Amino acid sequence: MLKNITLGQYFPGNSLIHRLDPRTKLLATIALIAIVFVAQGFSGFLLLAGFVVACAASTGIHLKFLVRGLKPLMFIILFTFILNLFFQTGGTVLISIWIIRITSNGLRMAGFMAARLILLVLSSQLLTLTTSPIALTDGLETLFRPLQVIGFPAHEIAMMMSIALRFIPTLMDEADKIMKAQKARGADFETGGLIARAKAMVPLLVPLFVGAFRRAEELALAMDARCYRGGKGRTRMKQLKFQGIDGLAALVIAALLAAVILLNRLNLF
Repeated sequence: MLKNITLGQYFPGNSLIHRLDPRTKLLATIALIAIVFVAQGFSGFLLLAGFVVACAASTGIHLKFLVRGLKPLMFIILFTFILNLFFQTGGTVLISIWIIRITSNGLRMAGFMAARLILLVLSSQLLTLTTSPIALTDGLETLFRPLQVIGFPAHEIAMMMSIALRFIPTLMDEADKIMKAQKARGADFETGGLIARAKAMVPLLVPLFVGAFRRAEELALAMDARCYRGGKGRTRMKQLKFQGIDGLAALVIAALLAAVILLNRLNLF
C-alpha cells in the first residue's frame, strides 16, 4: 500500500509538459480542477479523462503508474460512491429492498462524485510527477508574491509546501522499511479487527514520527549551515520566463473548458 503513494514523486523527462513553466502547470492544474466541477455529464468526464490520459502518454508516464496512485484512496472513493448511492433521492427507483432504495439520480450522482475524485487525483499527480520540487517552489513563490503587500510570507509558505511534497516519498520508504522490520520480528498488520489493526500500527508510527523529527532537525541544521535566511534578497540560478508553449497550454485549457461547457449544453449523457 505504501508503495502505491505517488504524490510528491518526480518523473524526469523532456516532454512538452515537462518544459512548461511551473507557474503555467500550477495554474493549469487549478483550472483543470475547476473544469472537473464544471462538467455536469459523463460525456464531459470522458473528455477530461481522455485529456489526462493523453497528457500522461505525452510525458512518458505509464497509465498504470497513475492508476497505482489511486489505490490508497480507494476507500474514500468507494465510501463517497456508496454514500451518494444510498442517500440521494429522486428519479426512477431501480432497487428497493426493505429500507434500501437505489434511484437513478443516486446512481448518477454517485458516479459523478467518484469520477470527480479520480480526475482530481490524476491531475494533481501529473503536476508533481512532471515538476521538480525546486521548480515547484519557485512557481508557488512567484504566484504568491502579490500577496506580500498584505504581509503574506510567500517564500516561507512555498518552501514549506515544497519540502512537504519532497519528503512524502522519503517517509513512505522509511515506513515500508520499518514495517518489514516489524514483520520480521513477528508483528502482524493484516489480521484482526479494526481495533487490533490500529494497535498494531503503534510500533510503526512511533519510530516513523521519531525519524521524521530527526530528518526535520537535520534539514534545519543543514539550511542554517548554508546561511539560509528566508526569501529576502535571494537570487535564482534559473529565472522563470513564459514561452510560446505556455501560451499554447493556456489555449488548450481554454478549449477544454469550452468543450465541457458545450457538452453540458448538449446534455448528451
